[in-house]
Amino acid sequence: MSTQPDTPSADSTESMTVREAIRAALREEMDRDEDVFVMGEDVGNYGGVFEVTDGLYEEYGDERVRDTPISEAGFVGAGVGAAASGTRPVVEVMFSDFLGVAGEQIMNQMAKMRYMFGGKAEMPITVRTTEGGGMGAASQHSGTPHTWFAHFPGLKAVTPGTPKAAKGLLKSAIRSNDPVFFFENKLMYEQDGEVPTDPSYTAPIGEAAVEREGSDVTVVATQRLVGESLSVADDLAGEVDVEVVDLRSLYPLDTETLADSIRKTGRMVIADESPVSYGVHAEVVSRMVEDEFFSLDAPLQRVGVPDTHVPFSTPLEDEVVPDGDDVRSAIHQVV
Repeated sequence: MSTQPDTPSADSTESMTVREAIRAALREEMDRDEDVFVMGEDVGNYGGVFEVTDGLYEEYGDERVRDTPISEAGFVGAGVGAAASGTRPVVEVMFSDFLGVAGEQIMNQMAKMRYMFGGKAEMPITVRTTEGGGMGAASQHSGTPHTWFAHFPGLKAVTPGTPKAAKGLLKSAIRSNDPVFFFENKLMYEQDGEVPTDPSYTAPIGEAAVEREGSDVTVVATQRLVGESLSVADDLAGEVDVEVVDLRSLYPLDTETLADSIRKTGRMVIADESPVSYGVHAEVVSRMVEDEFFSLDAPLQRVGVPDTHVPFSTPLEDEVVPDGDDVRSAIHQVV
C-alpha cells in the first residue's frame, strides 16, 4: 500500500494554503496548454468570491479568464460546447448548491456526449465548485452534494483533503479527457501544507492517499475531515493507533487502498461531510462488506451530516456539521 501514489517525486516543496495550491495548479496548466481557460461568475477582475483566481485576469487577459452572467445553465452549457470543440475549460460554479440549475447540461450533455458518440467526442471539462457548512451561509449555500456526481456515469468526482492533493488533483482533472468535478470545502482555503513545486507534479484521479499509518482503526476521510481526523489521531496516540486515509477520489473509488488498510486494522470509520444515507459513506461500507467482510473485527461507523439541510442558526449548524469530536466518538465506538 503506497502512501505516496503521486507522480513525479515531490522533493522540492513549498508551504501553500489550499487557495494558493489551486491557483498554482491553474497557473501551471494555463502556462502549459494554451487551450486551458477559466470561466465563471466573478472569476476575472474580482478574483473569485473566495479569491482563488485572484491575479489570473491580469496575467492572462479576458480571453482566458472570462467572467460570465449569473446563469449556471448558460455558462456550464458554454463550457460543454467549448470542451466538445477541443479546448479545456475550467468552469467555476460559485456554490455547489447551484449545480442543479445546470442539470440538463451536466446530466444529458456533459456526462453522456462521449458515450452517445461512441467515444469519438471527448469532454475535457473541469468544474470547480465550493461546498460545505460552517460559515452561517444557510441551506442554499452550505450543501455538500458531491455524491450526486460520483453516482452519475460519465463523470468523475474528486474531494481533496490537503493542499498537496488539491494541486495535484486539479492538474490531473484539467488534463483529463473526461469531465471532472472538483469539490472545494469552503473552510479549507486557509489550511496550509507542503506542496510540490515541480510543474509536472500530479495526483492520480482514482487513488487514495494514506496520510497517517496506524494499526488499530482506519479513518477514511474527505476534505476538511482529513485534517480533523489527523488531529484526533495525534491526540489518541498511545491509546489508539489510528490510520488516516484521504479518499481524494469519489469516482473512481480506490477500493484497493481501503481494503489493504482494513485488512491491517480490522476496523473502519468513514467521515465525509455529506448526508449519511445513500452516499459516500454507504458506498465505502458496501464495498468493504462485499470485499473484506472476513477482515472486519467490528461494524463500520459513519460520520456525516444527518439527513437534513444545514441550518442558518450557528448553534444548530454546529450540531449538524461533523467535526473531530464526531470522529473521536466513532473511533471509540468501533474499538
